[in-house]
Amino acid sequence: MNHQSDGQEFKENIMNKLKGLLYGTIAGIAFGLTLNYIGNIPEVQTSYSTGDCVKVVNYKEGDSYSCENMPTKYNHVWVQ
Repeated sequence: MNHQSDGQEFKENIMNKLKGLLYGTIAGIAFGLTLNYIGNIPEVQTSYSTGDCVKVVNYKEGDSYSCENMPTKYNHVWVQ
């Protein structure tokens, strides 16, 4: 048995675990930021039959969007 190769394997194993932890953390942060962004953009409810805006739901405090004052980015929801 070569003790030097055992030490090298141990170091590689630790490095692989740290890389996995780092990549998992980065992915988790990106996922959380995406959910936060999606949860804060307004929802525009559009009628199935007419295709017109029925209502705008503002989730972020301070937003005052309406059908007359549409946001540039929004979640589109079809309603009756």
